[in-house]
Amino acid sequence: MLATYATHSEDTAGRDYPEPPHTYRGPFQRDRDRILHCSAFRRLSGKMQVFTGDMGEYHRTRLTHTFEVASIARTITRVLRLNEDLTEALALMHDIGHPPFGHCGEDVLNECLQAVGGFSHNAFALTIAQQLEQRYTGYPGLNLSAEVLEGQAERADKQHGAVGPTARLEVQVVDIADSLAYDAHDIDDALQMGLLTIDELSQLRLVRRALEQTELKYGTLSAVKLRPALVHELIDLQVSDFLEQAVERLRRWNGCRSEELSEAGVRLSHSIPLCDEQGELEAYLFEHVYRHPQLMTVRRRAADRLHQLFDALTQQPDRLPLRFRQRTEQVGAIRAVGEYLAGMTDRFCDMQYAFLQQGSGPLADW
Repeated sequence: MLATYATHSEDTAGRDYPEPPHTYRGPFQRDRDRILHCSAFRRLSGKMQVFTGDMGEYHRTRLTHTFEVASIARTITRVLRLNEDLTEALALMHDIGHPPFGHCGEDVLNECLQAVGGFSHNAFALTIAQQLEQRYTGYPGLNLSAEVLEGQAERADKQHGAVGPTARLEVQVVDIADSLAYDAHDIDDALQMGLLTIDELSQLRLVRRALEQTELKYGTLSAVKLRPALVHELIDLQVSDFLEQAVERLRRWNGCRSEELSEAGVRLSHSIPLCDEQGELEAYLFEHVYRHPQLMTVRRRAADRLHQLFDALTQQPDRLPLRFRQRTEQVGAIRAVGEYLAGMTDRFCDMQYAFLQQGSGPLADW
């Protein structure tokens, strides 16, 4: 079923803590299940993707975004005959290190942790998976396969917004799926909230093409039906373009193994025209959605709270929960406080901020 250049489960390099094979699940299926059932994954339901819960109930959270990325990545993987179990595990893991309040939270923590190397949600996902998650075993973390950890490490080392050319094909697919998912779904959320209009978006080449395809398929639609149809077409256009390019790119590698493609630096990507259209779309979203006044107000409030929590807890580390007071002995107070804050949901962060102002004892563990 798998192409020769897929990552084959039987070739896994194993785990840090050796375990006997499971009777009916492959190694990457087990990884997927461990990620899906871990507490960090569940907390994604309380972390904003772009929009805060104060702005409504419709929009994506980190959790729904993650499922959408996994769905798109699995579709691409199946067509290319790559390892679907590995792809799904990588997709489900890719955002478990995200702090509260989206990219604002990451910017604040990166600033606060500059003295100890800064903060990256991609790198923190590895810390969660290898050290902070607590299971029923005698070792820390989830004990994931080397290939899943390696794939997440590739994301932590991303340059210019993309994983390196030596990354496994499954890692590249997840990276692509992540990018096109949040572009399309941020448009969906922004339209539903009234921050953008379809007329405004129709100035963009990729959106205009998607609207033309939508009209060809369905005729003139009401505004209520046009929005989901547009989002569907945006995803379909990008996935189709990517698959056309990938199938042609991989044709000459039939018979080769995954490591040979990594050594050769084989990179999968969209066509050049579509990459240009994506760049135009993302620049527009940055200016008109991510920098929208309503979101900037949320960002400023969240930044202030995180800064105050960080300053107070680094000055009084005895107010950290017991687990993180113990963590200070391993990584130091600054890093331990950063990890504690990074694991919070938006609501939990607000609650601990309120408790910090009123109480004197240790804050709650997440």
